[in-house]
Amino acid sequence: MGVNHSNLIPQTTPDDQVLDNALRPKTFGEYVGQNNIKENLRIVIGAAKKRNEPVEHLLFHGPSGLGKTTLAYLVAKELGANIRVTSGTALEKAGDVGSILTGLSDGDILFIDEVHRLNKAVEEVIYPAMENFKLDIVIGKGNSAKTLQIDLPRFTLIAATTKISMLSAPFRSRFGANYRLDFYNQSDIEEIVSRSARLLNVNIEKEAIKEVALASRFTPRVANRLLKRVRDFSQMDPERSSRASGPEGTHDSVASATSYGMDDTYITANTAQKALKMLEIDDKGLEETDRKILLAIVNNFDGGPAGLKSVAASISEEESTIEDVYEPYLMQMGFLARTPKGRVVTSRGFEHLGLKNKKPKLL
Repeated sequence: MGVNHSNLIPQTTPDDQVLDNALRPKTFGEYVGQNNIKENLRIVIGAAKKRNEPVEHLLFHGPSGLGKTTLAYLVAKELGANIRVTSGTALEKAGDVGSILTGLSDGDILFIDEVHRLNKAVEEVIYPAMENFKLDIVIGKGNSAKTLQIDLPRFTLIAATTKISMLSAPFRSRFGANYRLDFYNQSDIEEIVSRSARLLNVNIEKEAIKEVALASRFTPRVANRLLKRVRDFSQMDPERSSRASGPEGTHDSVASATSYGMDDTYITANTAQKALKMLEIDDKGLEETDRKILLAIVNNFDGGPAGLKSVAASISEEESTIEDVYEPYLMQMGFLARTPKGRVVTSRGFEHLGLKNKKPKLL
C-alpha cells in the first residue's frame, strides 16, 4: 500500500487544522523566525497607534506554510482589532466584497488569503475601498446607469499570496508595505518543533527534534505536520522503549514525562528516523515526488535542460503543482536550477541522488 504524499504538502485537513490553530503563536514573542518582518511590523503598528490611525494595508507573500496567516492574526491582536477572514476564491462577485466591507467598523482588519485568485471585477471594486475608503456601486445598465458612492469605515486590508507575480501592478501599489516570508533556518525550525512538542504534551529528545527539523523543508507547517505523524508512529510502535536516556533537557523516562504533565509518548531520534523512513522522507526533507522530478530530468533529459511541461508529463503531475509546491524547495536546496532553456539538475542534486560521477549540463 502506497504512502499518501499529499499529507506532506503544506495543506490542512479539518483535524490538523484544529491542532494547527492550537499550535499557532498568540504573540509576536512566541512567533519564531522572520525577525526583520516582525521588527518592521512592530514599528508600523506602533507608529499607527501613536497617530491613532489604522495601519496601512499590508501584503504578505512567499511559499505556503511560512506563517502569513499567523502574522495577520498577530497584527490584529497587537492592534486590539477585530479581524474578518476570507479568501480570494470566496469573493466571486463585486457584491460579495461590498457586503463584507460595509459590515466592517473603524479599525477592523480584513484578511484575504490567496488574494491572487481574485477576479478582475472584484479587484477593481477593492481599489477605491483601499485608497479612499469609498465603495462604488453601479445601479442600472447602459445610458441609465448611475454610480452610487458609499463611505466605508477606515479599515486595514491584509492580503496573503503565494504568487505575487499574479497581482496586477495597480493592486500591489495600493499596499503601504509588502513583506516576503522566506524559508526558515535550522535553529528556528528546531525551536518551533520543541515548542509544538510541549503544546502537544509530547516528550522528545533533542536529537529527535533535529531529525524532524531537517526533514521539515524549513517550513513551520510541515514541521508541525511531521511532528504529529512521528508522534503517531511513536504511540503505535510496538518496539518503542518505555525508558530512554536522552541528552540534557529531556526526561529520563516515561514516568518522569508523565509527572511533568505529558502523556506516555517519548520520541527518540531512532523513532523519528523510523517514522520519517516510513513516510519516505529523506534527511533533506525530499519526498517521493521531489525525487521523481530530479530523476525524470536526469534519466529522460540527461540532467536537463527540460521544459516544465515535459517534466510534468513524465511523472504524471500537474505543472502548477511542480512549480508552486516542489520547485521552490528544490531550488532553495540547490538541487534544481531554472535556466532560459528549462530545468536543470545541479551537481548538488546529482550528488544527493547518489550519482556523483555524472556531470549536469548548466546551459
